[in-house]
Amino acid sequence: MTGKDWPIRLLATAAGLSLLITIPVTLFLLPARLTLSWALTAVLPCYAAGLLVWRAAPSHPVGRRLMVFGSLLAIGLATNYPLHFLTTPQDWQPAGFWVWFGSTGNETLEFVFNILIIYLVALLPDGGYRHRYERILLRSLWFLLPAPLIAALAGLPIEMMYLWSQKPFAWLHVGAGIMLLIRCLLARRDGRPQPWLTSLAILTIAIMLARAVLLLTRDWRVDIDEGWYYVIGRLIGTLPYSLVPVIVVVAALRRQLLGVDIVVPRSVVYGLLWLVIGCWYLGTATMLGWTAGQYLPVGLVALVTATAMLLFQPLRAQLNQAAARRVYGPRLTGFELLVQFGTTLEHAYDLPRLAPHLASSLQSGLNLKWARVELGGAAHPCSPPVVSVAGTVTEEAATRFPLRHAEEQLGVIEYGPKVEGRFTPEDHALVESLARQAALAVHNANLAKALGVQVEQVSRQASELEASRTRIVQAQDTERRRIERQLHDGIQQELVALVAKLRLARNQFNRGGEAAGNTLTEVQDDAYRVIDELRELAHGIHPPVLTDQGLIAAVTSRARRLPIPVTVDCPPDLRAARFGVDVEESAFFLISEALTNVLKHAGAGAVTIHFGHLDGELIVDVRDDGRGFRHGGGGLGLTGMRDRAEAVGGALTIASTPGAGTTITARLPAAAREPSTSDRPIEIVENTADA
Repeated sequence: MTGKDWPIRLLATAAGLSLLITIPVTLFLLPARLTLSWALTAVLPCYAAGLLVWRAAPSHPVGRRLMVFGSLLAIGLATNYPLHFLTTPQDWQPAGFWVWFGSTGNETLEFVFNILIIYLVALLPDGGYRHRYERILLRSLWFLLPAPLIAALAGLPIEMMYLWSQKPFAWLHVGAGIMLLIRCLLARRDGRPQPWLTSLAILTIAIMLARAVLLLTRDWRVDIDEGWYYVIGRLIGTLPYSLVPVIVVVAALRRQLLGVDIVVPRSVVYGLLWLVIGCWYLGTATMLGWTAGQYLPVGLVALVTATAMLLFQPLRAQLNQAAARRVYGPRLTGFELLVQFGTTLEHAYDLPRLAPHLASSLQSGLNLKWARVELGGAAHPCSPPVVSVAGTVTEEAATRFPLRHAEEQLGVIEYGPKVEGRFTPEDHALVESLARQAALAVHNANLAKALGVQVEQVSRQASELEASRTRIVQAQDTERRRIERQLHDGIQQELVALVAKLRLARNQFNRGGEAAGNTLTEVQDDAYRVIDELRELAHGIHPPVLTDQGLIAAVTSRARRLPIPVTVDCPPDLRAARFGVDVEESAFFLISEALTNVLKHAGAGAVTIHFGHLDGELIVDVRDDGRGFRHGGGGLGLTGMRDRAEAVGGALTIASTPGAGTTITARLPAAAREPSTSDRPIEIVENTADA
């Protein structure tokens, strides 16, 4: 707005004050059937529409004309009330000069109103002249303004002037629609078609033509007509004044008639619809009560009015709900939101699916600008929090609701203000109910996740156990085949040769004694050799020293027989210690396998075996200075060692770097036992044999 708009601002202010005064007067001091319907269906809509459009586009011709039109209607309504008190309501005959002057001025305003209606319709959508004929036709209408004064000076009653002027102006309103249609057709010819405006012009012509025909049928007078004649007469009288603001506002909102995007708060739209529905509700009840008052006593009239209000109350509630759906869109009630969210919880077992649905449900159900949901996080540091946001987060004050189950905080709900309106206690109660449901769902989801992890772990352990059992069976079969080969290829052949030599010795003994003695000596040597081989084979199956003297002695004995230096390091308190049979066997064969791998693959110059005891566990380190290997390069030998450690409840770790050797560490449960009488302290020695 600029300083040049002060006349319109002054006019709009005067019109607003007039409405504040005249509508209560209309309601309580004057006959409502004469003035209230006119004020509510014609004057108030025109003024409100003019104020809306003019504030949105102050320099637009349509907005300025509609503002002037609505303001003059309001001021004209205010000037009618002094005339009502100064004249006889039935015939409107002048009672003096000022009454005559005021009545003539009001009738002149009626001419101005009708001319402005023609301007508003004929010059849509921009309000300016496009063709020369428009300027000539519309400006010539202002020559009709002196007609009321001339008629009054000629002695024609103002009442007759009003009735006669309405009929010609009705046809001029039809002409305004025709001018708009011609304007649309010429615009389409020039390559600027506007189909919606063409349809609007045709609809306006049809409505105005029907009104003009009805005005020709009889003289409609709301002051004396009754029943349906009153309703039709009032509708005919207010139709142009109600139709024009509706056309302009709808075109401005839907088609950007004024060249600007008018955004009306939805709360305002809903408030207006609620007001219209309320006026209809009260008007219907009042009309029924007034009609009943013509025939029934006062007590029955009150009963009829109260009954009508009770009967129409459900319809009014339905209309209010329909208006809310139309303005705000389909919105769930609190109960529907809880039911829908509960249904979702039956299928959402993971947080990434639950968080977005909770955020969107909150935003849509409460009409929020934004909603943010964070699930998990601090309560479960092992898993990252799941965050979901619905809408655009603003810097406005937010409300937070923690998600708690028992004493555990499982997340937080954070949301901003409503798009329209303020929060009610019912809104916060609804959020609290959703928070409780969501907390229970998050708790169940965490339980399901933990159960899934445990099931996966058990499945993995079962698979590893199955693979370990398979490897154990394969190792047993391999060991049996090795023993069978050693017996077949070694000891069995020695025994066959021994039997042959005994047969030879017997033959030699029969022939003479000297040769038989030499042969028996060889047989004795062979028998000793077979005994040694049997002892070596038995030692490979299970060394007797492990059973008799314990783990440290058995490892030391095994280390002495290796071709490379092996150092066995053991603290004094473990030298004579005995452990469970399964632990000792597992540790011994694990160390034996490690030493075998060193000889086969490491190319090491020395090996160190260290024993330790920590937190109830036996710790065994086998460290070499060989070539090492990359991570994941181990074969079945390492897998077998891990199986042996895990079979007794222990664990095996392998650290190896190419070029820096390998360290194998086994942690085994050290359930110690008392040494037997055959156990004796073992002297730890260092094997200094050459490689």
